[in-house]
Amino acid sequence: MTAENGLINFLVVHPLLGIGMMLLVGYALARVVQLVGLPEITGFIVAGLIMGGGGLAIVGEHAAEDLAIITEIALGIIALTIGGELRVAKLRRIYQSVAWITFGQFALTFVLVAGALLLADLSLPFALLLGAIATSTSPAAVVAVVRSTRARGSFVDQLFGTVALGDAITIAVFGVVLAMVPAMVGGDTAVGALVFESFSDLSVSIVLGAFLGFLIYFTTRNEQNSGEVLILTLGFLFLSTAVAVAFGLSPLLMNMAAGAALVNFSAAGGRVMRALEPITPPVYALFFVIAGTKLNPAVLFAGEVMVFGALFIIGRWIGKYFGTFGGAVLAGSERPVRNWLGMGLFAQAGVALGLVLLLEASAELGASAALPPDMIRTAINVVLMAVFVNEISGPPIAKYAIKRALKLEEK
Repeated sequence: MTAENGLINFLVVHPLLGIGMMLLVGYALARVVQLVGLPEITGFIVAGLIMGGGGLAIVGEHAAEDLAIITEIALGIIALTIGGELRVAKLRRIYQSVAWITFGQFALTFVLVAGALLLADLSLPFALLLGAIATSTSPAAVVAVVRSTRARGSFVDQLFGTVALGDAITIAVFGVVLAMVPAMVGGDTAVGALVFESFSDLSVSIVLGAFLGFLIYFTTRNEQNSGEVLILTLGFLFLSTAVAVAFGLSPLLMNMAAGAALVNFSAAGGRVMRALEPITPPVYALFFVIAGTKLNPAVLFAGEVMVFGALFIIGRWIGKYFGTFGGAVLAGSERPVRNWLGMGLFAQAGVALGLVLLLEASAELGASAALPPDMIRTAINVVLMAVFVNEISGPPIAKYAIKRALKLEEK
């Protein structure tokens, strides 16, 4: 190997070089897109798209794999942040609205996407699995857009509540549908046992998360130094995420439950959230750039994937918006929530990708071994296409919706 080739290989695979370039290119493009009124998250995603395999392939496949831990760290922080918004005192005022909205947007999105895919001649198991995945919303995108707009108030509280509750239901329903797949394809697997196991895993995730929140509160309650609070919080957060991954639990639900428990044990729980704020900008930036490296525009033109993907995307948009609108009407929610909250739910990334990768892994583990491998690949590409479209278009739409809603709240 020549010295020149060795240098090129180093530049392609070394994770530190990838991290540095992701931060710098992401920052530059974030500034560019902000000049035209788009949220900085769009610039990060575009940076990843350019640097990944679907673009210039500056970030190699091995480097992307090495950086997967950053995605897990970011999702842990994001989930803890979302959970931290679920204060009981706050939820008492909006729980009815959040419950109706979550049910409305979940049910309509699931029915429209699954129904449209069935009519397009996709098999029942895949239609139901993709219908469940379609109901997810990207908590990372929602948090990033809200922080960039510095929005506060009832609208934001209900948006966060809907995202948290909606994604929890998505994970539960996907697990149930996946457990039922063997029965739908004529297998002999005990479906009841698999469904029970799925709900058990979710329940354990929530219980362990609540315990984690108590541990963070207990160990940080007398600490005055924000740096020490940050060390303790990250230590517990990393441990909980690793435990969840190792035992097949849900890191998202576990850390959401931890955040909710933390801020409800004591009013001082907000101190932990503030301690996390200094490290979140670079972590969030890397998270979205890495997400962008996984997007490939070529997927958009892959035969039947284009048809199924278009039905998935359009059905999801209609379900999210009109399901939210209907739920808000039934709950008697104020006009900003009725008109604009649904558009804040269009972004889709981490949860959807996690679920479709779980589908891929389940085939190897035997849970869905009866499913045709080529259809599993088609389902994965449909979700990748939807994530590509929704993660590019979702944040700007969410930013616009939040600004319009806040203007209505001010009147």
